[in-house]
Formats: sequence, structure tokens, C-alpha cells
Amino acid sequence: MPDVISFRLNDQPVSLQVAPDRTLLWVLRTELGITGPKFGCGVSECGACTVLVDQRAVRSCNETIQSVAGREVVTIEGLAKGGVLHPLQEAFMQHDALQCGFCTPGMILTAYAFLRTHPNPTRDEIIAGMDQNLCRCGAHVRIVEAILSAAAVMRKGTTS
Repeated sequence: MPDVISFRLNDQPVSLQVAPDRTLLWVLRTELGITGPKFGCGVSECGACTVLVDQRAVRSCNETIQSVAGREVVTIEGLAKGGVLHPLQEAFMQHDALQCGFCTPGMILTAYAFLRTHPNPTRDEIIAGMDQNLCRCGAHVRIVEAILSAAAVMRKGTTS
């Protein structure tokens, strides 16, 4: 039976009637038209569906919509502010850290949450922190370089 679920999505209030056990991924994609989070594996192994829930990286393929009631959800579509890309988005472009782009939204949002707790990471810490996000194109070396670059920009206080 549908419930009314309310939360903030990309700085906007959202309220919709939906079955509370539907996954966040499918509500975002089908009810709300948000296509950044992708269906990859469906079992929280690949990271393609990653979104931020209260600034934490969460795999939306196994998160229920009810679990985000009253919380803040950010997708890749909401990371840029005022038409200005986030330093991670910029760094991924500058370092060509994407190839097909399928994993990119999840990689960037996982990196965002990681950098909030590791603002001055080493290469090895980034590799460990990103280990659960898969890139089938093999752009891992460029992804690590992009995250290192973005971390340096973020430490200067340009953005959060």
C-alpha cells in the first residue's frame, strides 16, 4: 500500500505517494526522472547506483524509499551549485577519468563522501576508499588522479 514519502532531493522538497519498500534507485529513475544513478548489479557491489544520503555515499539499489523519509538525497544532478561544477566533476573531466561514463556518477559521489572524511588522502587511501566502485573501462588510474586533484582544490576551501 502506498505511503506519502517526503524528503529533499538536490535541494528541493519532494513528496510522493509510493510503496515504502520500493528501492530508492527505481523511485529516482522512474517516478522522478533522475537518471544519474544507474542500475548495475542490484546487490550493492558495483557502485553505479551511488547517491548521497545526508552526505553519506549510499547504494540506492538496496535502499528503500522509506529509509530516506525526512532526509537529504543528492544525486550527481545536484552536486553542481549555481551552474558551477563541483571540483570533483571538473577534475574527472580534466583527467579524462571517464570513458563510457556509466560508473562516473557513482564514482564522483563515492569520492565526495570519502573526501569529507579524508580531506588529504594518499593514493593508497583513495584506492582503498574507492575499492567497491567498479569501472569496466579501466579508467581507475585516471580516477585516482582526478580525486587527488579535486582533494587539493577542496582543501583550499573553494567548495565542500
